[in-house]
Amino acid sequence: MRIPGSKYAQRLRITTENGIDEAGFVRIGGIEQWISIRGEDRGNPVLLEIHGGPGASNLIYTGRTREWERHFTVVRWDMRGAGKTFGRTGPTGQGEMSLRRLELDTLEVTAHVRSRLGVDRVVLMGCSFGSFIALRVARGNPELFSAYVGTDQNISDRGRDHTAYRGLLRRLDESGKNKDLAAVTAMGADRSAWTTEQWSQYNKHTVGSDPLTFDTVKKVVMGSLLTSPLHSLGEVRTYMKAMGFSECRAPQSVTIDEWAEGTDFSIPFFLFHGEHDVITPAQSAKRFFDDVTAPIKEFALIENASHFAAFRRPDRFLDLLLTHVRPTLDLEPSNTRNQ
Repeated sequence: MRIPGSKYAQRLRITTENGIDEAGFVRIGGIEQWISIRGEDRGNPVLLEIHGGPGASNLIYTGRTREWERHFTVVRWDMRGAGKTFGRTGPTGQGEMSLRRLELDTLEVTAHVRSRLGVDRVVLMGCSFGSFIALRVARGNPELFSAYVGTDQNISDRGRDHTAYRGLLRRLDESGKNKDLAAVTAMGADRSAWTTEQWSQYNKHTVGSDPLTFDTVKKVVMGSLLTSPLHSLGEVRTYMKAMGFSECRAPQSVTIDEWAEGTDFSIPFFLFHGEHDVITPAQSAKRFFDDVTAPIKEFALIENASHFAAFRRPDRFLDLLLTHVRPTLDLEPSNTRNQ
């Protein structure tokens, strides 16, 4: 604990008789990876998050999403190249850094969670960069999941959609940031031609060009990291190093074409998206959503939010989970195995 006895640590305590609060390293994909499982009632549905970044663990948001744990058992996993997993062995111990390896890791984590909690299926939640991986896993393994929930949903069409890029050029032009405008214009819209450094610079320009996104990164992301009772000061530095190390995975996403990979899902499908998201624009996610066929599907905007919408407005996100997702789970036969 970073600040023992602090209000942050006290708020995280789970004291219910049937609750669970455990975390530690599990052997996943040949390396030790950190998994946290928290909830006030083991009988609640299990929500497995696949975090974004790449390399940006969701564990820092545990305090902000404490209320979620009254209704779901929340599983947060620091994937290879992120958070405590990165801190365990550093850059030389992360193994293969590919999207395919992350898909296989996700399946192993899912198997571990199902076994540990005694459930047949879990809700899979893809966040930002993690939604690339989560979409593929949900599409190909519907027997493992009771629903798919995407937030800050990335939709790749092999580079044909330039909505976010054009939006950045417009904002830079309107704000008179001519030097930044020239730099982004010179990069061009073809992301497959960008270097890892250009990806990094593009993301920085995007965040800096939009006041709501900048405010969210400063207050929600950095604020959560700096006050997290689950992280030491050294782990704060490790968190940032992990993101830099994992940037190499971003260009791999350009090769994905979600339409070619398939718009048919055998499980309920939900996208809850920040209304003013400039990193993964809502209109791009909605275009894919409209083409999806699923037993149940729902798209909802999170008002007064850009990227990181679930963590800027955790109350609103929980309301969407309870209004749309939870009822579909309650319609299913019991998801818990006999112990």
